[in-house]
Amino acid sequence: MFWVYILQNPAGNFYIGHTDNLENRILSHNRTDKIAGKFTRKNGPWALVWSEEHPDRSSAMRRAPEQRNLHASAKLRTGNLHV
Repeated sequence: MFWVYILQNPAGNFYIGHTDNLENRILSHNRTDKIAGKFTRKNGPWALVWSEEHPDRSSAMRRAPEQRNLHASAKLRTGNLHV
């Protein structure tokens, strides 16, 4: 299984991605031992605010840009993240 997910940090920023291991990916985003050049590591901690399961990587990769185009912050505020 693959996942499309949205993370939010305390500053209100969002990060949208896809992965085959959601738990490990969130842990990776919140690592602090490697700071240079990683947006999520420099701007965390991150909390999972939305996720959606997909049967394959191709499906997840098609869905992630759709979520980016939906202006996630507005969708989270209204509680309407699904298309």
